[in-house]
Amino acid sequence: MRHEDDAGGSGARSTETSAAVSSLGGFLRGARSRVSPDDVGLPTTGPRRVPGLRREEVALLAGVSADYYVRLEQGRERTPSPQVVDALAVALRLDHDGRSHLYRLAGLAPRLATSGPVPAELVALVEGWPDNPALVFDRSNDVLAANRLARALFDEFAFSGNLMEIVFLDPAAHEFYDDWPAVAANSAAGFRLGHSEAYDDPRVQEVLHGLLGRSAEFRELWQANDARGKTLESKTFRHPEVGRLTLHMQAFDVRSGPGLQLVVYSADPGTPSAEALRLLGTLAATRDVEARRG
Repeated sequence: MRHEDDAGGSGARSTETSAAVSSLGGFLRGARSRVSPDDVGLPTTGPRRVPGLRREEVALLAGVSADYYVRLEQGRERTPSPQVVDALAVALRLDHDGRSHLYRLAGLAPRLATSGPVPAELVALVEGWPDNPALVFDRSNDVLAANRLARALFDEFAFSGNLMEIVFLDPAAHEFYDDWPAVAANSAAGFRLGHSEAYDDPRVQEVLHGLLGRSAEFRELWQANDARGKTLESKTFRHPEVGRLTLHMQAFDVRSGPGLQLVVYSADPGTPSAEALRLLGTLAATRDVEARRG
């Protein structure tokens, strides 16, 4: 059974969604490039000029005509029904983040609230963790709160700034992050997810256009149209004072602050990384004492 929409779709939607739906075709192209015929049980026939699924294969899997799917990718059809979006999400094997992103691009999800200030209770919680680097950032990746250990971990980057600019615009990041390519890909995908939630936020747009204008690496990753939340379970850092340390990362959405994320790092007990983190905390505490003494 085919899920086919009329050219007019469900009718005119708010002009507020126009910026988001303009990216629908790009996201579909990127998503199908990451799915192979083997992934979805299709035979591989003939030479393939591009990676992933062909357009007609996606159309077949989603139960729409090839012509209709081509119109979606080319931006000539921008109002797919919820049934079509669901079918495309299944065909393209999208996870929860990808499915939510697709719904927003199709104008089928409500605009999310703009990030507000960090609740005072959350700031107190972050600062109350003496043994775990913890920080709070918004959809633009501006760091809004960080405890002493987080500031010590990222100190060489003037840490009061923006996480995306740290990764892509500071040359030292390639040395600081042990697996910079993975960190960069994950950062770009997470930023795209936040961008679709607040595409008309002036600060989000400012960061995006700054990165597009100044980082070729970011431009390449942005064109891949990958959108997902933070998926790296651990990161290895090369810190100038305490050396290499591998930390587990947990990311949490802040329900009391829409658009805010809390990230907390930890080390496995009894490991060299745990000892390095302890030493980093000692150094940071010593510096704070010396600063208070003047």
